[in-house]
Amino acid sequence: MPRQADEPQAPSTGQDDARQPVSSRELLGGRRELQIVHNGSIYRLRVTGNGKLILTK
Repeated sequence: MPRQADEPQAPSTGQDDARQPVSSRELLGGRRELQIVHNGSIYRLRVTGNGKLILTK
């Protein structure tokens, strides 16, 4: 049965978005390296000469 327009919609948990793939091109924005801050530490995501991704702390 379709949902009525006036029915409240459950808040998004973000889980659906977390499962959606993100292009490395979109993430890196044309750069070869990206610094990511996670729990107070800096990580480097970089593209190797062979086109692979490496994440290092």
